[in-house]
Amino acid sequence: MSSVHSKPLMLWRDISPHSIPLIKPDSNSRRILVVGGGVIGLVTAWVLLDHGYKVTVLAKEWPTWSDKQRLTSQIAGALWEYPPAVCGQHSNTISLLNSKRWCMVAYHVYNALASEPNIAKASGVSMKSGDFFFPCPIEEDAEELSKMKEIMASGVVGFRRDRNLVQERLVDPRHGGVDAYEILSPVIDTDVAMKWLLDLVKGKGGEFVTETIQDDLLVLEPELRKRFSADAIVNCTGLAGSQLAGDDTCYPIRGGLIRVINDGTDFPTVEAAMIMTAGALHDSNETVFIVPRNDNILLIGGIVEPHKWELDLTLESPTVKRMRARCEAFLPDLKRARVDPDYPFAQGLRPFREENVRVERELRNSDAAAGPSRIVHSYGQGGAGWSLSFGCASDVLALVKEALQDLPPKAMNAN
Repeated sequence: MSSVHSKPLMLWRDISPHSIPLIKPDSNSRRILVVGGGVIGLVTAWVLLDHGYKVTVLAKEWPTWSDKQRLTSQIAGALWEYPPAVCGQHSNTISLLNSKRWCMVAYHVYNALASEPNIAKASGVSMKSGDFFFPCPIEEDAEELSKMKEIMASGVVGFRRDRNLVQERLVDPRHGGVDAYEILSPVIDTDVAMKWLLDLVKGKGGEFVTETIQDDLLVLEPELRKRFSADAIVNCTGLAGSQLAGDDTCYPIRGGLIRVINDGTDFPTVEAAMIMTAGALHDSNETVFIVPRNDNILLIGGIVEPHKWELDLTLESPTVKRMRARCEAFLPDLKRARVDPDYPFAQGLRPFREENVRVERELRNSDAAAGPSRIVHSYGQGGAGWSLSFGCASDVLALVKEALQDLPPKAMNAN
């Protein structure tokens, strides 16, 4: 294997939307087919391109900035959180440990992007105060106390434990808890960031194909690899894992966010993200999630509705009206908020699976292919796609290298 593929994952500061890859491909470079055009697929393509691979990204749809339903990656609240997140799921310790490792990779990348003003503006990434509120002193909740101590030691910036945050943020203490801490957390303007990622991947040499795949990738693997001259396939298709990976544990958790004007006209500008932990509320499926998306828009959420496939919520839906009332009780100034007239409400389906996030090689055998499959999966990130993206891509990189080691010597020298 070429030595360029043995370099570790690199983090970057000097980035423009049309940067060349850090390692340029040559005639011996492997080609990878990435299936999925959301944040997981595009970040994975970015990492592979920077390690000298040739990359084709195939997706049935791409980001849109019209009245059409946006991709899940654009709908996301996109506030970086240390796991377990408000909208997250882990069924075992290994899964939680993986997510903690993955999220810290992303944290340092976002912090680097936000540190350069031009890149921060172009990428839609900023670092904002993220405040977490609790209904009792944190010492009385063993799990939250343990999480807080891990955050303090994790390498995040700006940790501050201060009960006065309730008053500083104009939170109603009757609904906003009695204890709080703060970190400096990445916030991503997803519409801006998705366009930036598309431009970045294209600038680094990525190719794009619009196509819908509805069958199991394992069955289609020989055909796809031949058609795209691909040496390996990476599946980043979110909920489509149920069809493309034969995974019947995939399911959606529907979410929704109200977008209100946050320019200081109707209420004091909200500059910090504010979260009331799920355990602090009567119903963990209805959270308090308030995040300044950019200079003018504030997101109000959130909703956690498992196994709901329909995108039929409106501002008048009872669930959405309860969500707004809950956030207004928490932060009374929001009672004066005006919704964004151009884009008042965003809703989408978070891609979960019962068996946690899946980042691994295909384990099944196929009658259609000779030898082990060279499919790598990365899906099921749920509501944490932006937080886990770079860490998952790092593991995908290692798994792709492993898969390519299975190539016979003659194939290794062919392109």
